[in-house]
Amino acid sequence: MNPPPNGNLSTANLPILQKASDAYKLWHNMLVHLPRLTKYSLGEKINLLFTDVIELILTADFARESKMAIIQKASIKLDTLKFFLQLAWELKAMDNKRYIAISSPLVEVGKMLGGWQKQQFIKEAPTEVGARR
Repeated sequence: MNPPPNGNLSTANLPILQKASDAYKLWHNMLVHLPRLTKYSLGEKINLLFTDVIELILTADFARESKMAIIQKASIKLDTLKFFLQLAWELKAMDNKRYIAISSPLVEVGKMLGGWQKQQFIKEAPTEVGARR
């Protein structure tokens, strides 16, 4: 199957989006293995948080204004997502192997968001006269 013709939404242009998308694909494959009770409660919450994080990353990439606020919101959503994944693991809804497989790329996404936040802070910070960077 060929990808859609719109090349502007390619995840290759934004490594953080690629990493978040890959993590979501892992989650999507794990979702069917969750116990029924968890799948339709905590699993759905995790699913929504995943899509929110990806949406915020996309929004931040295209934003001309308020980029820092969007990146911060994505970071908060990511932390919330990691919390609920840990909760699912603690409830034994997923085994150690699956929890590690899904958590590792999310840690990397968090580091990338932190770097993006720092980069954005430097861009938005007013420069002092005579100050050196």
